[in-house]
Amino acid sequence: MEKVFAQATLNVPQPPTFKISDLGQLISALVGTILILASLLAFLYLVLGGIKWITSGGDKAGMEEARNKITHAIVGLIVVGSAWAIMTLVQNFLGVQIIGGTISLPKPY
Repeated sequence: MEKVFAQATLNVPQPPTFKISDLGQLISALVGTILILASLLAFLYLVLGGIKWITSGGDKAGMEEARNKITHAIVGLIVVGSAWAIMTLVQNFLGVQIIGGTISLPKPY
């Protein structure tokens, strides 16, 4: 039986157009982007539900589908707003910067 020692290092160079050098900045940018995309998608879903309501023409099934779509969009907006509020509270009370900057843990005195 032959012994095999598999040891390899993988060095991946940073792309020249990649400006984020800190993991905290990357996470902060991702969280902010996800919140913006989620709120835009929920708003789009709300508009589509309104259009569906208008074009249903009094059809009970179409109006019910539109009402459900509008309800789900409003719940989605509430969830996104709550997530933003919770992250803002965490930032203020714990001193951790999550949105709009680097994530830096509080320093002990």
